[in-house]
Amino acid sequence: MVQDKQTAIIGAGVMGEALLSGLVRAGRRVDRLLVGEKRPERAQELEDRYGVAVVGNADAAARADTVVLVVKPQDMADVLAELAGSLRAGQLVVSLAAGITTSFIESRVPDGVAVVRVMPNTPALVDEGMSAISPGSHCSEDDLAEAEQMLRSVGKVLRIPERQQDAVTSISGSGPAYIFFVVESMIEAGVHLGLPRATATDLVIQTVVGSGRMLQETGTHPTVLREQVTSPGGTTASALRELEVNGVRAAFLAAMEAARDRSRALGQ
Repeated sequence: MVQDKQTAIIGAGVMGEALLSGLVRAGRRVDRLLVGEKRPERAQELEDRYGVAVVGNADAAARADTVVLVVKPQDMADVLAELAGSLRAGQLVVSLAAGITTSFIESRVPDGVAVVRVMPNTPALVDEGMSAISPGSHCSEDDLAEAEQMLRSVGKVLRIPERQQDAVTSISGSGPAYIFFVVESMIEAGVHLGLPRATATDLVIQTVVGSGRMLQETGTHPTVLREQVTSPGGTTASALRELEVNGVRAAFLAAMEAARDRSRALGQ
C-alpha cells in the first residue's frame, strides 16, 4: 500500500512544501513522511508546521521507499552524488526538476532504482496543480501509479511520453507566469483607463477565474467561447484586432519555444 511506504521529499522550497502539505491534507500519515533539509531554521519551521521528521538528505534517502527530488536542475548532479551511497535497488525516485531526463538520473543512481520524471506547476499550492509524468527505463506500472497517486494530492496528473516533457514545461510548467503576466498587464491597463487599482484587480482576477471555470466545466473549445463574446463591430472585436496587429499570438508561440529550448538546455 502506498500509504504505508516511507516517502522522503528532498528539497523544502515552495514546491517541496506544496507537495508535503498536499500529502498531509490527503491523509498521508506524517510518520510515513520525511523531509531532507540542511537549514536548521527551515527544518524547525517544517517540523512545527506539519509534525514531520526533518533530517539530512542522505539520511532521508536511506530511510525511504520513495525519494522525491524537488531541487533546481542546476543542483541535481550534486544532490544525486550526495544521495548515491544511500539509494538502493527497489526504491523509486521521483524527480520534479525541469529539463532533467530520467536517463541522467538513472546513470547516477544504483541499478534497480526506478525513476519517474514530473513537470509540476505552482497552482499545486492551492491543490489545482497540473503535473505531467513520464516513466524511466526501469519504471513499472506500480511505480508510475504510485507517483500518480502522490501528485493527485495537489491537482491533476497526466501521463505523457518523456519526449514531450520539454514542451509540457513550456506550456504548463511555466504557464502560470504567463497568466500572471497577462493579469498584471490587464490591471495596469485598468488603472490607466481610470479605475482604482483595487477595482481593476477584482475585475481582472474574477474574469480570469470565471473564464477558466467556463473552459473547464463547459468543455467548449476556446475559439467558440471567444466568438460568443465577440459581437461584430463591437468593443471586443476592436480589442482583439489590436492584439492581432501587435502580434500577441506570435509572441506567445515564441515565448513557449524559448521556454522549451531552455528546458532542453537545462537537461544537458
